[in-house]
Amino acid sequence: MKILVLAAHPDDEVYGMGGTIAKLSDSGHHVYTLILTEGCSTQYSGNEEIIDIKKEEANLANEILGVKKVFFCDLPDMRLDSLDHVEINKNIEKYMEIIEPDIVFTHHNGDVNKDHRLIFESTLVATRPVLGSSVKKVYTYQVPSSTEWGAPLENDVFIPNTFIDIERYTDKKRLAIEAYKSELRDFPHPRSVKAVQIYDQAAGIKVGLEYAEAFCLIRAIVTNFK
Repeated sequence: MKILVLAAHPDDEVYGMGGTIAKLSDSGHHVYTLILTEGCSTQYSGNEEIIDIKKEEANLANEILGVKKVFFCDLPDMRLDSLDHVEINKNIEKYMEIIEPDIVFTHHNGDVNKDHRLIFESTLVATRPVLGSSVKKVYTYQVPSSTEWGAPLENDVFIPNTFIDIERYTDKKRLAIEAYKSELRDFPHPRSVKAVQIYDQAAGIKVGLEYAEAFCLIRAIVTNFK
């Protein structure tokens, strides 16, 4: 199968579902990552070099996980709300046509980060279940320091219904996180290696596993049972 992972910023994909990406790649699936923003122009204003550094880190991290290719759209970091909704849609639709994925992973709609929420909305547009669409499943994933910091409101809370066993891939996820040197934080920050391991243990405990990553299944199209 072909799988497309959407990420607002370089590192979201690794922190959110690095173990699953490694597992899917190891199982023979073709995984592609699409990073929508350059991920740093707001945080590191005036430092143009950091954009190239982030891309190097992204390519290394995704290579560790076995990703076939990383695509970059270079949309403005933390300013997706300054763009027309249709522009974000078109960027995702462009790579949907190129890759023709069977499964799409995207951000949770209740994340505190507004870029994440806008990408979720555009994903729903780009994956509309029209005749001829390649997409059979759409999932959302959680990102530490964004998903759990969203408002505790009924429509915004991340309530996973799918758990993927990543016990054999925790080391690869750790190495991929460490490849994003510019984003590493010290514990107890949610984006520290230790915190991510605790998150994955907590997800696993919910379903009787050592380590897992949690997802919300948004849509599944089933044509037959085998």
